[in-house]
Amino acid sequence: MQVGVHDKKFASAESSADRELIVRAVLDELRPNLKRDGGDCELIEIDGDKIIVKLTGACVLCKLASATLEGIQARLIERLGGFVRLIPSAGAAKVRH
Repeated sequence: MQVGVHDKKFASAESSADRELIVRAVLDELRPNLKRDGGDCELIEIDGDKIIVKLTGACVLCKLASATLEGIQARLIERLGGFVRLIPSAGAAKVRH
């Protein structure tokens, strides 16, 4: 069975919505650990295999922030089943839809 152009666009939109749900679920799972140390991680944008996040609170100046980001990236790769690049943002947290 061949998939039409419309069907491909729908499947792509559906998978991007699923990806966003998975990314948000991973961040929600890790959030209690971050908050315990006075920090947090907010989703800014998902652009293909790039996931842009903003560390807040104590995470901003923490010497272990890079290790935290590596751990989040590893969990995202595990859950999404493929490589993603986690990019920290220094700007204001504004989620694009």
